[in-house]
Amino acid sequence: MHNAMLEVFVEVADRGSFTKAAETLYISSTAIMKQMNILEEHLGLQLLIRTPRGIHLTEAGKSIYKDAKFMIQYSKEAIDRAYQAQAANRQIIRVGTSALYPCKNLMDLWSQISDEYPEFRLKVVPFEDTNTGTAYRDVGKKFDLITGSYDPFAADNRCQFLELGKHRFCLAMSKKHRLSQMESLSMTDLYGETLMIMKPGNSPINDQVRHDIEKEHPQINLVDAPHYYDIEVFNYCEENDYILLTLEGWNDIHPSLITIPFQVPYCIPYGIVYSTEPGDGVQHFLDIVSSILHK
Repeated sequence: MHNAMLEVFVEVADRGSFTKAAETLYISSTAIMKQMNILEEHLGLQLLIRTPRGIHLTEAGKSIYKDAKFMIQYSKEAIDRAYQAQAANRQIIRVGTSALYPCKNLMDLWSQISDEYPEFRLKVVPFEDTNTGTAYRDVGKKFDLITGSYDPFAADNRCQFLELGKHRFCLAMSKKHRLSQMESLSMTDLYGETLMIMKPGNSPINDQVRHDIEKEHPQINLVDAPHYYDIEVFNYCEENDYILLTLEGWNDIHPSLITIPFQVPYCIPYGIVYSTEPGDGVQHFLDIVSSILHK
């Protein structure tokens, strides 16, 4: 906020030497002498008396020195107050993240416009995938929101949802599986294979896929996932050489599995899951994101 040469001038006055000031400021004494010449020319005043024994202040220099120290200190305090004011108005949005609820989509979206809204800061809060219901119960408590696929059945009216897009169903399998080189897979491609799928009653959309297979494609052997999807389910699939019904948003969840699009006419929406009673700051943040989506 002040002319930076004033700080150099104060240092020269305090040290009584261009050389000593240069050592403190880590610039050359020649650069300091040039700055002092420019400052004196700019002010139209002689501030320094240069002698072989050192530097002394003129009467004008003494006056500028006193006021310069005040201006420098006042500038620093003004900047500190500004930072404090900004921090007081800053809204921290806690974004939960896990293997099944990665926050990358939201972070990528926000990074494009974050400079326009410096009052917001996103804080990533890791959590473990135990089951979907637990994640939904923690929204508004341990974190303000999560991003990922959304199942209203599992949410049980505990959350609201802002859709960002839709995930296609996919199939995950070992990279050594006979179907792993396919670009996409149909129901008939799975004949004779074992497909692991979520237990019935946990997701209407998953139940619809199960119903279609049981009714139209009995040649596919179905096995229930041992519990809600988490990394252990993906491990179980890889260890038993099963094919796992999954989503495209989880294509990088397990390094030993490959994810291939599944030709079924269903999708699952993904987006931001948040509390039924979000705070004012969270609601403002969501309104901003919503406005971006509808541009």
